[in-house]
Amino acid sequence: MPEVFLAEKQKRGYPMRFIHIADVHLGAVPDKDKSWSKERADEIESTFDRLLAVAEERKVDLLLIAGDLFHAQPSLQDLKSLDYKLSKLTNTRTIMIAGNHDYISKGSPAESYEFTSNTVLMPADTFSNAYLDDINVCVTGFSFGQVKYTEDVYADIMPQMEDVVNILLAHGGDEKHIPINFRQMAEAGFDYCALGHIHKPKHIVKNKMAYPGSLEPLDRTETGRHGFIYGQIKDGETKIRWEPFNCRSYINLGLAVKPEYSEAKILDVLAKQMENMGTQNIYRIILSGHMANGLKPDFSGLMRNYRIYEIVDNTLCEYDLDKLHLDNEDNLLGKFIERFADAEDEISKHALKYGVEAILATGDK
Repeated sequence: MPEVFLAEKQKRGYPMRFIHIADVHLGAVPDKDKSWSKERADEIESTFDRLLAVAEERKVDLLLIAGDLFHAQPSLQDLKSLDYKLSKLTNTRTIMIAGNHDYISKGSPAESYEFTSNTVLMPADTFSNAYLDDINVCVTGFSFGQVKYTEDVYADIMPQMEDVVNILLAHGGDEKHIPINFRQMAEAGFDYCALGHIHKPKHIVKNKMAYPGSLEPLDRTETGRHGFIYGQIKDGETKIRWEPFNCRSYINLGLAVKPEYSEAKILDVLAKQMENMGTQNIYRIILSGHMANGLKPDFSGLMRNYRIYEIVDNTLCEYDLDKLHLDNEDNLLGKFIERFADAEDEISKHALKYGVEAILATGDK
């Protein structure tokens, strides 16, 4: 197994401090059809820069990057820019692997690039070790050399050195991108397993194995806070904590509408909720409950004033179904209402709503 020895710095005692990130996706452009798309792309870059500032301020020993730092295979200029930024870290060594998005293919710039900063990018399709003599740490990692791996390449991996802190840097976790047997990995004996690929933070084994998630959310499905893991290892004991760090979040905002709600009230309630939860965030508004018959709120002003990804209207119109059925019992509308009259499940209720609205709209009763 190849080994990389980083330049020795002045020796000092424990604890060994590290920051663990993954899935930054530099170069990604989220929400391409939205007005804030360019802003989100810039924030992915600036949030990574803020993370490097935290590493410098805390004087961490290691920055561990568990794959997909880039959204696609990096160009030579991408690598030079990264190298320059990492060179400004005065106390921190960076060890990184490539993931399924920024995999290292034959002849790609990443395969042959030589970092001038104190940085190691593990080679593709083989396990490698980076031993840091001054802090007595061995990092073992595997970079993607292609997009897909359907076998667990980590199945037999073990700590590579004795009497040192052993860290595994790994990317994957689903059936197409290295399915991982987490129990087997946990029992291998590493002091810490730094994982990447899953975009939401996930603690697999307490203080031993975790996904930090992406630094910034990349689409509306990645709701909640995002951030990084800060850890310390001292006298064989690992302690980690996840820290929120993203500058904005995707939030599902629900409102249960009542029949007595006017358009003005619906808009006012939603605006106040978004003000309270943060105007910097991106909202997916989900309306439920019962809307007054014939009310169709105009959300255009709200869409201009706030970042709203979409509005999902699951409300039911407040029809007098008994009267509609009585007045139309011998035609299509009456038969349709009768068919769903006793329905209690949400799917049937929505079918009743949309069906009644469609029949009334066409006038074909």
